[in-house]
Amino acid sequence: MSIAEEEPTAEATEPRTPPAGEWEREPHPSDSLRTFGAVVQALREHAGLSRAEFAALVRYSKHTVESVELGRRMPDEVLVERAEEALGDTGALRRAARFLSRGEVGLAAWFRRWARLEREAVSLCTYECRLVPGLLQSEAYARAVFEGTIPLRTDEELEAQLTARMERQRMMRERPTVPFSFIVEEHVFRRRFGDSEKMQGLVDHVLELTTPRNVTLQVVPLGAGLHACLDGPVRLLETPAGQRLGYSEGQQNGRLIADRKEVSVLCYRYETLRSQALSPKESRGLLEQLRGEL
Repeated sequence: MSIAEEEPTAEATEPRTPPAGEWEREPHPSDSLRTFGAVVQALREHAGLSRAEFAALVRYSKHTVESVELGRRMPDEVLVERAEEALGDTGALRRAARFLSRGEVGLAAWFRRWARLEREAVSLCTYECRLVPGLLQSEAYARAVFEGTIPLRTDEELEAQLTARMERQRMMRERPTVPFSFIVEEHVFRRRFGDSEKMQGLVDHVLELTTPRNVTLQVVPLGAGLHACLDGPVRLLETPAGQRLGYSEGQQNGRLIADRKEVSVLCYRYETLRSQALSPKESRGLLEQLRGEL
C-alpha cells in the first residue's frame, strides 16, 4: 500500500507532465538522502577518518553520523557546515544538501509522483474498496495499517510513514476550493481495528474531514451488488493544465496512468459508480449509524 516530493525550479512557470515512461524511472524516495550519505562516507574515508573520529570533528554522535551516511536521517545545516570544514571545504556537501527533501521520506517510491501531483491538482477523485483512503485516515487507523504491513518496519520507518500520511491530509484543509471526491465501500468502515474507541475516532475523523463543501464522501452500501469498479481502487485527478491522470495500485507497486483512452475509461467507471453509491447525505447518515453501533 502507499504510505505521503520535488519542488519546481524558479524558472518553471508550468508544471511539466513527463512522458509515461518517466513514471517508472522515478527514484526511490530516500535516494537523495542515500546519495548524500554515500558522498559523506566517501569523503570521510578518503580523508582517512573513522566514523568515531569524524563524529568528534563535527561534534555529533557516531550514531547520527552513521544514520546520515546510510540515508536514514536528514542532516541539519550545522552538520553540513561542520562536515564541509572537516572534509576539505570543497562546497560539494553544501550544494548536494540543497537537493535533499524531507517530504519524500515515508512515501513509497511508486507513490511519490502521484503525491506530488496531488498537491497541484484542481480536482481529486478516489474510490477505495480495501481500506479507508489515506487522505481520510485517523492517526490511530494509519498506525494500525503500518504496524500490520509485511515486511515489518522499524519504529523509525513507521513514524516516517505516519508523518508523511498525516502531512498529506493538510492539503484538504489548506485547499478549500479544490473538489475532493471519495467513494468508499461500506465494508471498509465495518472492518474492525483496535477497540471501539479507536473505531469511533476513525468515523469521527472521516466525518470531520468530509464536512467542508468541497469534500464529498459517498458510501457504496453492502446491498449495492456488483458494479463497474470491481477491478480495484481508482484515483483520478486533473492538473492545472487540464490533463486528467489516473493511478492504480497493487501489491508492492503502483502505476500512474497518462494514456487518454485508459483514463477516460476510469473516469466513466467512476462516474457510473458515483450514481450507484449513496448520496453524500445518506452516506453521512450511514457512518453516524455505524458509529452508534460501536
